[in-house]
Amino acid sequence: MISYLQVDSLTKSFGDLVLFENLSFGVAQGQKIGLIAKNGTGKTTLLNIIGGKEDYDSGEVVFRNDLRVGYLEQSPSYPADLTVLEACFQSDNDTVRLLADYEKAVEENNTELLSELLPRMDALKAWDYEQRAKQILGQLKIYNLNQKIGQLSGGQLKRVALANVLITDPELIILDEPTNHLDLEMTEWLEEYLGRANISILMVTHDRYFLDRVCDQILEIDHKQLYSYKGNYSYYLEKRQERIDAANADVEHANNLLRKELDWMRRQPQARGTKAKSRIDAFYELEKRAKQIHEGSQVNLEVQASYIGKKIFEAEHVTKSFGDVKITRDFNYIFSRYEKMGIVGNNGTGKSTFIKMLMGEVKPDSGRFDVGETVRFGYYSQDGLQFDEEMKVIDVVTAIAEYIDLGNGQKISASQFLSHFLFTPDKQHNFIYKLSGGERRRLYLCTVLMRNPNFLVLDEPTNDLDIVTLNVLEEYLRNFKGCLIVVSHDRYFMDKVVDHLLVFRGQADIKDFPGNYTLYRAWKEEQETAAREEEAATRAKQTTAAPQRTRSDEPRKKLSFKERKEFEELNEAIPSLEAEKARLETELSSGELSPDALVEHSQRISQLMEEIDEKTMRWLELSELA
Repeated sequence: MISYLQVDSLTKSFGDLVLFENLSFGVAQGQKIGLIAKNGTGKTTLLNIIGGKEDYDSGEVVFRNDLRVGYLEQSPSYPADLTVLEACFQSDNDTVRLLADYEKAVEENNTELLSELLPRMDALKAWDYEQRAKQILGQLKIYNLNQKIGQLSGGQLKRVALANVLITDPELIILDEPTNHLDLEMTEWLEEYLGRANISILMVTHDRYFLDRVCDQILEIDHKQLYSYKGNYSYYLEKRQERIDAANADVEHANNLLRKELDWMRRQPQARGTKAKSRIDAFYELEKRAKQIHEGSQVNLEVQASYIGKKIFEAEHVTKSFGDVKITRDFNYIFSRYEKMGIVGNNGTGKSTFIKMLMGEVKPDSGRFDVGETVRFGYYSQDGLQFDEEMKVIDVVTAIAEYIDLGNGQKISASQFLSHFLFTPDKQHNFIYKLSGGERRRLYLCTVLMRNPNFLVLDEPTNDLDIVTLNVLEEYLRNFKGCLIVVSHDRYFMDKVVDHLLVFRGQADIKDFPGNYTLYRAWKEEQETAAREEEAATRAKQTTAAPQRTRSDEPRKKLSFKERKEFEELNEAIPSLEAEKARLETELSSGELSPDALVEHSQRISQLMEEIDEKTMRWLELSELA
């Protein structure tokens, strides 16, 4: 296999904090690799180093010569005054640079440079760059290409950046949380696109179905060491557990030996100098091994929710819209005791607005939410919580409560609660400003859960959380003795914690589905398949059964005579223009044209592309009337 990327003995630290040390791995042609590690252990830093955005202490990062690389950062940025389409031509990639060089060469009539650039334009499919940009932006539901970057939400900006990476058709793509801010439909499109494409991938994502279906290798950073698993996420889970079981057995063995060695060390006279140095060294090595602890899987935390009565909430004739966008229309629902509901749907269908109406942050246009008197909400919002940067982690939680009630007279300290959510003692005494984005989200989650609510409302809780934290949260929610509503695009998470769904399908179309996301997806596919088969059968029946119409009983067409004639002309003109464009591109690549002809052909191709776009749009308008 051809090596695309080789990372050798990479070390990175921030002051006394060593993120990783002597890290080595490679990415070969066709490999699709997922990188897994806890928040704060350097996943994004590692990708930034590979992407050339950040320095490192020692080691090497080597790419194959002339490799086309695309990098999606976790928090991309563009000049605010650019339009969406202009941003696609501002990226630092080979195709955009080539297009800029080509336009400059045409402007300056530099025939020598044009002769050099034209074969590269063909190789990189640069002629169709703008069309590819529009297609991929459309798949990611970015339709207003003239909208200014400064007017986009964070999610829209991430999708523009993702489109920018995919447009260039890279050979190696580096992705940092590509599914953040994608709705379920977009995630499944991207999943299929990357799984099918002949492209090498190195990515960080918390979406476990995405990892399972796209990746063929998993790399895990654990205790500053790198472990490699040649398989998808399911295979990784199995082999990781085998590794941990073996490590725990090794630790137990070391503990048994340590007890014997400790007894020997204690029996020696203090002043005696005849101890074998090798045995003393072995003692300290054993002690080091015996102290190894594998975190995160052994604690079963069941926090006692406060009492909740039979009445939870009732939605009564709730209607809400923003202009032409309808969120709910005469919506009624009675929420049951201990119900665990998931809310799913595409972006912009009103999921977060529904939650905000329930929480009293947004008022319905009509109707109301009647909430029971015993309900105590714990609300985790997408906006997060603003922390005092100079506070320590432990101080943030002890300001809420020193102890958390587990019920039955049992309590745990705030520090123990933080430990369960993977804040080690040293992390608990870190200042807020030292935390990664994922660690801040995890701390915010702790502040919500520890207030002893009996009704949790979680709006996109999985964004920026690592897989280890997600496992802890899922276990917590399964054991939670209260009510739950979760809004999330994380299919794996929803499958594990909810027992039924509200599916927001847009324009106040809301379906109550009795099951998890996987069951809903299977049901939806069955419905779509049945609808397609029924439509095909109806068309076939109409074709065979329809009587031959005469001119007198033919139904009236919507197109006028002039429009019909224009439509027929476009049917002939568009293929003709496309054929001319293809012929000119072939001649440009032949190397047989004179300098003047090169310039003339290049200018004509630009004109043809504009004409084809214009005529195609008009053809689409007329085809809807035909």
